[in-house]
Amino acid sequence: GTDKMVFQDDELSYALGKQGATRKKLEASSRAVVQYIGHNALFSGTREERKRAREYMKWLFMQLEGPVYVDGWQDRDDCCVVDIPAGCVGYVTGNRRATLSRLEDEWGVMMFFMSKGKGSGRAEKEQLIIFGPKRGRRGAELDVMSTVENKHPGIFTRSVRGKISENRDFDTDRIQFKDEDLSYALGKEGSTRKKLEFAAGCILQFVGNVAFIAGNFKERRRCREFIDWLLAQRRGMVTIPDVSRRDDATEMHIPSNCKGWVTGNRGSELRRMEQETGTYMFMALDDRGDERLIIFSHNAGSKTGEKGRMAAERLVNEMIQEKLRGDERDRSDSRSGSPPRRARSDSRRRSPSRRRSPSPRR
Repeated sequence: GTDKMVFQDDELSYALGKQGATRKKLEASSRAVVQYIGHNALFSGTREERKRAREYMKWLFMQLEGPVYVDGWQDRDDCCVVDIPAGCVGYVTGNRRATLSRLEDEWGVMMFFMSKGKGSGRAEKEQLIIFGPKRGRRGAELDVMSTVENKHPGIFTRSVRGKISENRDFDTDRIQFKDEDLSYALGKEGSTRKKLEFAAGCILQFVGNVAFIAGNFKERRRCREFIDWLLAQRRGMVTIPDVSRRDDATEMHIPSNCKGWVTGNRGSELRRMEQETGTYMFMALDDRGDERLIIFSHNAGSKTGEKGRMAAERLVNEMIQEKLRGDERDRSDSRSGSPPRRARSDSRRRSPSRRRSPSPRR
């Protein structure tokens, strides 16, 4: 069905938001279709979806009048609340609400700080309420927890222990990290964390030294395996005997004279391809001790898509062909007495040391 709400002139721009951002977050968080025609807002979907969209719109406009508190939020199945130290509220909100808006856009949720009004006094903590689908709410919640934990170490993790859930549906596992493993698992600006998250198809967030892994049972198990293999690479080559029964892996046997070219200096080319395709790639030994490249991702990809295992496989094959063509030209030049040449893509400039010897990669 479809419900309608009529706006006044001064209300319409607020309900729409900059470049439609407010409309989009209402739509994503409520799961209803939200569209504006003239001064009318139309909400389409199931009765529950339409009800949520109307409530979210009501609370949005109530914030113009003053503090908003959602009575009975504990009994709702579309929200969660995070207690934020008063000194971190500005940090979590961001300049002109930029941080909250980024989280809303990234996770498809609606967020605001609740307050019962002036008579409630100044509290040590303020309640941030997050509305939206379960996966989006959990992702935004963990993102906020990670941000606050950086400012107040131990506020969320002081009494937390590791946990592996046997729940087949959506749940959260926790793994505690040693200090020396934490920076390695995070990577520069969180790049390693993000690639494992994308490849596993789950939510992976570090709150202090604790990794929170949220998803269904299969996604969580896959992410834990990826973390185990990542940390094992610090000690040497990883052995994965057989991946033939996995639905998230593609094996590639790389010619020995192309391995250094494909992996890059300190694994730089693998990292580039991982970032481009949303995969996790590394060289591993099989049960015979032979080295091959394994591409991991929950997303198989497609013949023309830019993400997934098929896209990564195409990039690797392109690099192999580039290397083989370059070697053939070098041989032709040496027979003719001309100086050797090396064909290089404009997007991948390699130094001479880049080509001489493959370096350890993760």
